[in-house]
Amino acid sequence: MNNLIYSLNATVPIFTIILLGWLLKKINIINDDFVSVNNKLAFNILFPVLLFRDLSTMKIAENFSIPFILTCFLMTAVSIFFISLLSHILIKDKTIVGSFIQGSFRSSAAILGVSIAENLYGNSGMVPMMIIAVVPLYNIYSVILLTLNSRDSIDKKISKKKLALSIAKNPMIVAIFIGIIFSFLQISFPPMISKAIDSLSATASPLALLIVGAGFSTSASISKIKPCVIASLIKLIILPVVFSPIAILLGFRNQSLIAILIMLGSPSTVSGYIMAKSMDNDSELASGIVVITTIFSALTVTSFIYIFKMFSLI
Repeated sequence: MNNLIYSLNATVPIFTIILLGWLLKKINIINDDFVSVNNKLAFNILFPVLLFRDLSTMKIAENFSIPFILTCFLMTAVSIFFISLLSHILIKDKTIVGSFIQGSFRSSAAILGVSIAENLYGNSGMVPMMIIAVVPLYNIYSVILLTLNSRDSIDKKISKKKLALSIAKNPMIVAIFIGIIFSFLQISFPPMISKAIDSLSATASPLALLIVGAGFSTSASISKIKPCVIASLIKLIILPVVFSPIAILLGFRNQSLIAILIMLGSPSTVSGYIMAKSMDNDSELASGIVVITTIFSALTVTSFIYIFKMFSLI
């Protein structure tokens, strides 16, 4: 029961803000212009600032674990490869491929991961190391994926130069690498600058969740319920079932195992929706996956935690 409460404390506030965004759109307090403008704000400014803040303040050099980081990276890379391969083979509607693949592999590692780890252990544990291993990969591959599968790019050949420029100019990619450099060099800002960065960072997730809710279309999601459900099953159940035993066999326990569980089985991240919408992919499918995985993650994550505890793995 305690684990259920822990997970609900992490997921219910997220879903509540999504629901609020949906209600505000229904009663016309916010409109499509609000969604469009603030989506650009979140994509170009707020999420990059949040990523930079989180990475630059981590003590990466002190807690660096090559085996753990390598495991997280390889698991993510393998899952991306097979999801992408099967999606391109099996999905006939190529306009949904980008959002489907991203929603299937990209976790809410920072937002939910830190919350669950702090609830269980009183600190973020190995989650920051997991973020270092997978967040750059998430973002780099997502930029490639969403660029190649945007509505404008389908059936068109994209040059390697254009693809490289899309990656290099993506605000989140830039923020990640600058944040890692600041962390390794232990560069810090004066308090007044740090507080401004913290304030901007604090607005990123709530605003993005409101946008997800406002952009959520019940009719559109129902029409795409099959890919929504399949992507959600992959995200919440299939990836943890496949890779958690491997992590256990490799000897990962306690905080390391929890971090890997969060990487594998936490809800699809709201920043994935922001990127899908900004890069002309299927934002309705992306928002549907975020909503479904958020609703059911409390039960699935809690179940995995319970199983781990039963076998004294955490």
